[in-house]
Amino acid sequence: MRLATWNVNSIRARVARTLEFAVREGIDVLAMQEIKCTPEQFPTEQFEDAGYHVVAHGLNQWNGVAIASREPIEDVEYAFPGMPGFAKGHAGIDAPQEARAIGGTVGGIRVWSLYVPNGRSLGDPHYYYKLDWLSALAEYTRDTLTRTPDKALALVGDFNIAPTDADNGDPAVQPGFSTHVSELERAAFHALEDAGLQDVVRPLIPSGYTYWDYKRLRFPKNEGMRIDFILGSKAFADSVAAAAIHRNERKGEIPSDHVPVAVDLAVDSAEDDDDRPMIFG
Repeated sequence: MRLATWNVNSIRARVARTLEFAVREGIDVLAMQEIKCTPEQFPTEQFEDAGYHVVAHGLNQWNGVAIASREPIEDVEYAFPGMPGFAKGHAGIDAPQEARAIGGTVGGIRVWSLYVPNGRSLGDPHYYYKLDWLSALAEYTRDTLTRTPDKALALVGDFNIAPTDADNGDPAVQPGFSTHVSELERAAFHALEDAGLQDVVRPLIPSGYTYWDYKRLRFPKNEGMRIDFILGSKAFADSVAAAAIHRNERKGEIPSDHVPVAVDLAVDSAEDDDDRPMIFG
């Protein structure tokens, strides 16, 4: 099975490019973030024509997440247990939830496509919402893996955190002044690892960015950030055979500011095909 995650930054603007990548690279499961549309607006028919089942969660032109899979997607959830909400001027446990998480089971693997809140700026209410959101995600992960330690669980997506200094090459993003690199955000990311998850790509690809701002020639200068991850439980991590960061997807016409991150899993799949392109092209 080949699984990828990609913040597509508007699926309607980039559907042709997204599907061309998925078909060319033989992607079996594609988790998408920032689809920026409702499920009714999602180009489902085009994905189905390419052989994919689709589940999507979006409320308006902001945020939004989806999963496309060549195999059926089962037990779909549109928020993880305890996931907090947010609305400007609205504090408390009853704040409305945003479309930032969708989970489904494919081939026995529980996959969550996640778009972690940005945080906006240090001290902003959205920053504390981000920390609360990540804390709830860690609690869900810890509880799930305590109850089912052999579960193949994958949390994938745009985490909006550069966990180490080596993951930040953007000179405008500075510790002590910027989100994505603050001590509290990095601690929240590491809490997911403490809850039983592993960054399954880093052991195979120790360096490399997944996001470059559109401004100030960040991509040509390679001033990017590594903020898109595939985090897996031990059962999931043990099946990872290869990984790729598809940097070239930042090139060309109307690219997303993020690129896909993918892994090959040594698991049985109804869609296995030895003639698919190798993940390292």
